[in-house]
Amino acid sequence: MEGRPTVLQVSLHHPTLGPAAFANVPPRLQHDTSPLLVGRGQDAHLRLQLPNLSRRHLSLEPYLEKGSTLLAFCLKSLSRKSCVWVNGLRLTYLEQVPLSPVTRVCFSSIQMVVRLEEGTSLKAFVCCFHLSPSPLIYRPEAEETDEWESLPQEQPPPGSGE
Repeated sequence: MEGRPTVLQVSLHHPTLGPAAFANVPPRLQHDTSPLLVGRGQDAHLRLQLPNLSRRHLSLEPYLEKGSTLLAFCLKSLSRKSCVWVNGLRLTYLEQVPLSPVTRVCFSSIQMVVRLEEGTSLKAFVCCFHLSPSPLIYRPEAEETDEWESLPQEQPPPGSGE
């Protein structure tokens, strides 16, 4: 018996384009255990037609942890030109981070929340996509873009000893 697949419940939001940004997103996508590519290229499993999105922007990669019988996942940034924010952590090209039970991701103005529902299958996983009309992540706008580094750093108050 194959077992019940792990399910990634993926909520998506774009602040200006709204649902139009996700016109080609299927409600459900079953995938084997190879990396699931997100981008605007022809080889992307989740294809989004946004101008600032790389052809291969990021991937969700299943793996088996040592001693575990359940699939775990990491998110890997594949874009050379822009970064991906995961739970407030900035990822640049080829950096990766494991998914937690709830992971908040920002890239190319897209807000994405991934909820992990563990399953027993080691041969496939399922992504269920939901479009959100309202923001999923609340944080300063600069933190969701590459402009974060260009913001002036706060200076310590005079006499603080720093």
